[in-house]
Amino acid sequence: MPASRPENRLQRLLPAPLNIPPREWLRAAVGALLGLFLAGWLCSMAYGSSVALHLLGPLAASAVLVFAVHSGPLAQPWPVLGSYALAGILGLAMRQGLGSELWVAAAALGGSLLLMCGLRCLHPPGGGVAASVVLADPGLVAMGDHLLEPVLLNALILVAVAVLYNRLTGVRYPKGSVPRKDPHHTHDPLPGARVGISAEDLDLALEELGEFVDVTRDELERIILATEQHALQRSLGGITAAAVMSRDVQFASPDTTLEQAWKMLAGHHLKTLPVLEHGRLVGIVSLSDLVGPAMARGRFSWRGLFRRPSTRMAQVMSRQVVSVGSEYPLERLLPLLGEHGLHCLPVLDDGRLVGVITQTDLIAGLKRHLLNAATQRSDQRVPAL
Repeated sequence: MPASRPENRLQRLLPAPLNIPPREWLRAAVGALLGLFLAGWLCSMAYGSSVALHLLGPLAASAVLVFAVHSGPLAQPWPVLGSYALAGILGLAMRQGLGSELWVAAAALGGSLLLMCGLRCLHPPGGGVAASVVLADPGLVAMGDHLLEPVLLNALILVAVAVLYNRLTGVRYPKGSVPRKDPHHTHDPLPGARVGISAEDLDLALEELGEFVDVTRDELERIILATEQHALQRSLGGITAAAVMSRDVQFASPDTTLEQAWKMLAGHHLKTLPVLEHGRLVGIVSLSDLVGPAMARGRFSWRGLFRRPSTRMAQVMSRQVVSVGSEYPLERLLPLLGEHGLHCLPVLDDGRLVGVITQTDLIAGLKRHLLNAATQRSDQRVPAL
């Protein structure tokens, strides 16, 4: 036991894992290389190599943020551009008014930090820009207020390269707020968001924490939701679509008439019919697809339906069908049937329809899982006789 204590102490001293795949390391490294090189090269072409080299340190730190930590609030375009502008202006003003002493550079750093926080453009390399401007050599000081131009040029070029490169490599940058999906177009929260952690809960938690967290609220919410999804997957124990789907599938064909479809839906108490042609799924028809054509034909009644030329399913069916395979995990069915506005999911194996999953099937499967879990817990608490 005592021998393990040094190992435990050593483990506590080790840094936490990044949880970032090596492919992302390479992507970020190549992007940072390109961003720094292009900004430095264009700055040296416009203002000379001495100016470009003097401002290279803060620029390199910014490149690490915008390419390797692109989802954080410190790496977004406004923090980069705003911090460079504020730090450059403050650094120039303090250099001209107080000189180029070390304490002036430190004061410029503190002042720029306050301004960046106040204007919501906190970006650590901005502090380096302020100190670099204060400690500029006489050749750079001779530029006067024009020294702000290469500072802003560096920031603009780096942000432009970051936007282009990140998007070309599949990364959403800049990070905007994720639009709220609302298939029902109401003010109600989505079904999955009515119970559990809400956006207001996150705001209160961040406010109570009382310190800076290098992650946006939206990103934090995504992390929590992904964590809940993995926990749900573990708790459901590998239940798949095949376990809950209905196998005796009622279906229509493209030539099925409106009247026949109504009879099938009413006779089997269904809300949706898959449409098959030569054994292949080509569409799906729901009650909402049928009501419109029926109302357009006049007064909605069975007698009125049979007096007019028949409407075929090929005319009204939805051809964009969301389907799943029989091995599709149950926890991934929940958002499809609960939040995306779908009422029926066809189950396909090798392109052949083998079943359908409705919201009723899903609820019944979850009920059975909860009953089994409760029974197992009860067996563990009650000793065998």
